[in-house]
This record gives sequence, structure tokens and C-alpha cells, in this order.
Amino acid sequence: MAASSRFLRTSGVHATIEPDRWREGAWVLSIDGAEQSHVNLAAPEDVFYEYLRRIANVVDLAAPAGEPIRALHLGAGALTLARYIQATRPGSVQHAVELERELLDFVLAQLPLPEGSVLATHIGDAREALAGFNGGPGFDVIILDIFSGPEAPEHIACEDFYREAAALLADDGVLLVNVGDEPGFTLVRSQTAALRRVLDGVAAYGESSLFSGRYPGNIILAGVQRPWPAAWSTQLTARGPHPATVLAGVDLDQLADPPQGRRP
Repeated sequence: MAASSRFLRTSGVHATIEPDRWREGAWVLSIDGAEQSHVNLAAPEDVFYEYLRRIANVVDLAAPAGEPIRALHLGAGALTLARYIQATRPGSVQHAVELERELLDFVLAQLPLPEGSVLATHIGDAREALAGFNGGPGFDVIILDIFSGPEAPEHIACEDFYREAAALLADDGVLLVNVGDEPGFTLVRSQTAALRRVLDGVAAYGESSLFSGRYPGNIILAGVQRPWPAAWSTQLTARGPHPATVLAGVDLDQLADPPQGRRP
């Protein structure tokens, strides 16, 4: 398959899917010229982007290995993590919410899901979509992958949103948030504080140098409805990508105090 492109009417930009020159069977989704997702059709359990690999590592701990789960993806991209969950936990039931209808259609047409995938797609705003899942069984994993920089949608980057999302978790479920931010980590700090007001156990997971606050990058926030399992911190640090740091409990205080001027 050659490179292909699709115009996204909601955002007014183009999405392209082209082969990864360095990995046979792998493809790169770019939006408005910026790489957004990487998919290895030949080996969907191979998660190339560092921040997605970290999210996958937490998903691995959400239930015993190989056990099917219920997962909700808020922000679909190329469905990299949905493919990973299907590959590592066959029989999982998954839902994906995406604002751009054309993006989902484009991805599914160009990069079909693995055979046997059970994935329901929903078009619309991530927060508005949450109401449609009330009353059903809880999700083992909810993944929010919408924030792409320090300017995040205010109706999503807030405590009320996390409270509504947490209400959809199973008792042992985990809420995962990818926060991309600039030096100073204004958004990371505000979202850490907001998540801590909603869930009992919260941790921040990322490349070790990022916690100095001097560099841009992605921090993964994870929250559970019980004290954060110390064993998870040990396992996540060991799994990398290296060097990896996990902050939880009092160690997380350094990220949980948002600077003046931003309301979580």
C-alpha cells in the first residue's frame, strides 16, 4: 500500500498514512504534517512511540496477563493501543471516541484492525460521549490521549471531567492520561492536582529527565480508586523505556501544586 491522504473537515487539516521506512509492515499517521501515531500491522504488540509504550505497560498491569478487559479510548488516532490490547488480550471489548469522523474512517480503511477485534467507534466530543456509557459495566481501562500541548480543552482538562470518567471505572479499573507539555509543566501540574482530588491512588510515569521540568515531553498520569500499588511503581520502572521514573504518594507532591494563573 502506498501513502494516502484524507482531508479532515472538523479541524480543516490533512491526515496522511505512509509506510515507515525503517520497519517493514509498520505505518505512520501524521496530521497536519506532524507525526501522530505509529502502527505495526505485522506485530501490533510492538508499540514504537515511547509514551504509548508506557501506557501499554500500565495496561499490562490492569488485569492478569492475557485476560480480556473492557477498554475505553478517548482520542482514537491510529488505534495503536486498541490493536495492542487485542493482540495481548484477545476477546477484549473496546470502545473508541474520536472527534474527527473522517479520521476514524480513514484509519480503519487503510489500516484494518486485527481479525477478531471487538471495537465500537463513537464520533463526538470525549466528555459528551461519557454520558452514553453510564449504566453499563465498568471499564478496566480508560485512556485519555487528547492533550497535544500546553493548551488543552478546558472542559476536559478539569476535575469534573475526571470525576465523570472515574465513575465509569470498574472497582479495580485504571484511568490513564497522556499529558504532553512544555518546560515548566503547567498542564502536567494542573492535571496531576485535579486527578488527585478524584482518585485515591495517582502516579506520574515518564522519562526520568522530564521530572526536572526543564524539557518538553509526555508524562503519563495513572489513577486508581485505591492506594497506588507500590509494586506497580517497581514494575513500571523496570519495564522502561529507560531511564524511567514513577512518582506516587508524597513523591508526587512536586507535581501536584499548579502554578498561579491556571485553574485545574
